[in-house]
Amino acid sequence: MTGDRNDRDRIGRDNPGPSPLRGIGVFGMIGWAVAVPTVAGAFLGLWLNRAYPQGFSWTIALILGGVVIGALLAWAWIDKEGGE
Repeated sequence: MTGDRNDRDRIGRDNPGPSPLRGIGVFGMIGWAVAVPTVAGAFLGLWLNRAYPQGFSWTIALILGGVVIGALLAWAWIDKEGGE
């Protein structure tokens, strides 16, 4: 009987299952993965608009580029977390 309980305890420790706090942490990481490249693109775009003016807006183009890069980073992060 104690062997069965020890086995269940070991399995519970090795596979803790889903945790709400872990979900919040992953959600936050995905948010930062999208936000940082987007904001960096905005600042770089503002600088480029002042330094090298063009017929288009560097800021808008680099914000969109940052969103795409952030989405790819988030996708990679989710794929990595889902593979466990």
